[in-house]
Amino acid sequence: MTDTTAHPNCPSQQRFPVVIVGAGPAGLTIGNILRAAGVDCLVLETETREFIEQRPRAGVIEEGAVRGLERRGLAGNLLERAEVHTECEFRFAGERYRFRYAELTGRHHFVYPQPLLVTDLVREYADVRGGEIRFGVQDVQLHGMDSDRPSVSYLCSETGERQFVDCDFIAGCDGARGVTRAALPPERARIARFDYGIGWLALLAEAPPSSDCVLFGMHPRGFAGHMPRSPEVTRYYLQCPPGDDPENWSQDRVWTELQERLGAVDAAPLTEGRLIEKRVLDMHNYVVEPMAFGRLFLAGDAAHLTAPIAAKGMNLALHDAFLLGDAFVAYLTKGEDSGLTGYSEACLARVWDYQEFSQWLSEVYHGTASGDPYRAGTTLARLRRLFASPAAGAAFAEQYLGAGGAD
Repeated sequence: MTDTTAHPNCPSQQRFPVVIVGAGPAGLTIGNILRAAGVDCLVLETETREFIEQRPRAGVIEEGAVRGLERRGLAGNLLERAEVHTECEFRFAGERYRFRYAELTGRHHFVYPQPLLVTDLVREYADVRGGEIRFGVQDVQLHGMDSDRPSVSYLCSETGERQFVDCDFIAGCDGARGVTRAALPPERARIARFDYGIGWLALLAEAPPSSDCVLFGMHPRGFAGHMPRSPEVTRYYLQCPPGDDPENWSQDRVWTELQERLGAVDAAPLTEGRLIEKRVLDMHNYVVEPMAFGRLFLAGDAAHLTAPIAAKGMNLALHDAFLLGDAFVAYLTKGEDSGLTGYSEACLARVWDYQEFSQWLSEVYHGTASGDPYRAGTTLARLRRLFASPAAGAAFAEQYLGAGGAD
């Protein structure tokens, strides 16, 4: 006999207007937008709350994305605690070149590690706005996406029983390897993919930043990046072969390469420290078109992946969330469907713009290490143009900052 007793965390009879799969920046932002409008929703997350609040991820947030969070009452801690960056530095041919993008555009970046933003968003959603969220769920499945009665099921972590949740809409915000993108019928979705053929060794170091801004090192041995995260922790990247084993990179080898690739005239040596994360990222992008199927709407990495080359991933996820959250509210409270019907097209305009910029910037970062004298020469020409031509500098700054349109 099946036990029909309702469990406190897994009630047997469940219905929510919106079920959100994934408690990352996109899913939590959508949930907060819905709760602010008085719309009930359920967030399902396979990991624990502690895990998502500590998972190391991106940290550079565009001003337009921050203003979108601010307008929705979600940026209080961010605005109080985030660092503001107004310039970055390129290092190539042994020289240092400061790029003062705020002077060119009047805009800047915020540096606020994603775990802090997720902590803020989940607290606001669950603890302040009373949103329903279930952590540690397993084997999430989607049902009836192309019908007017979709549902989501999962295995409850506490009872082991499969629970079904009826809904009007499903928001797929569970990332590149989540179930929502995999649930799209292959004949109804096109996935465009681009592989860069390179890897990045992503590193977190218990070391204070060695500069007051982001550093980009273009070196014949490969690209290197320095991204401040906090007064005590710095993110570094090193170009490496795709599929490389992080264990091939000892602490001594990592710091030797970083010192070499980020070295420049009059530049102080990097401040070294213990490495607390090492993983290899194979650089690739993809875009799912359309970003909606029936009652399923994708957002963030479930719909498109942008390699960390241009620091666009979390920003795109937030812009998706603003559009989708507002569209859900308009439909569920006013019956207006234009936001939902136009969602995919509106998102993809920005997505493809960021994809193109990522591809362009990859050549700037990696051309000098290609082993091809022609590519190396044209890469250096691009770099020098940024500093010789105000028009070229301004165009680059606008794309780098995502200044083409704020939500």
